Amino acid sequence: MNATRYTVLFQGDSITDGGRGRSEDLNHILGHSYPYLVASRLGADLAERGLHFVNRGISGNRLSDLYARWNEDAFAVRPDLISILAGVNDVWFRMHGQSGGVTDRFERTYRHLLEETREVLPNARLVLCEPFLLKVGGPAERWEEWQTAIADYQAKVRELALQFGAIFVPLQEAFDRATGRAPAEYWIWDGVHPTAAGHQLIADQWLAIVRKDVTELCPID
Repeated sequence: MNATRYTVLFQGDSITDGGRGRSEDLNHILGHSYPYLVASRLGADLAERGLHFVNRGISGNRLSDLYARWNEDAFAVRPDLISILAGVNDVWFRMHGQSGGVTDRFERTYRHLLEETREVLPNARLVLCEPFLLKVGGPAERWEEWQTAIADYQAKVRELALQFGAIFVPLQEAFDRATGRAPAEYWIWDGVHPTAAGHQLIADQWLAIVRKDVTELCPID
């Protein structure tokens, strides 16, 4: 691991990507999604600990896409903690009958990715975030099917977290509860992509569950 700073890597699809910059411009490098909010909070609160945050989410990615670029976008970063949020694009391919969804490789690919990560980065802390949906936008049109598909992936992510000793961050229940305060579209405007408030909700959940581990594992310079 990096001897001088504790590196937190965020991986996933467009929800993680958040329009992040592809250069070293610090104004845009983390994007405008939940990784930016997490980095803002922890970076300020734990400034003495030399935290370093990296966002390598890519819009449109499925688990197979993450796995294909894992050498460059995970192992090469040498992270101390890897946070993964993915699955909704895998559901999208299934629901729309796309060629990439003929064989459901979500669980097997996720497992291979985690197995290799344990081999290459045995000391890296793993954080698996639960994929989520709300009944608005595209998913609302065939809601029962979307709900069944995402529930299947949610159960698989929870089980993989248990098997690999990873931290599991539940998100569906948090969004479901939030709809009691404001309509679904206030949190996830199209049923898939969170609004600013939705990203804050994800960041709050992530921090509530993961912060203690980061604080305990990250040494003070």
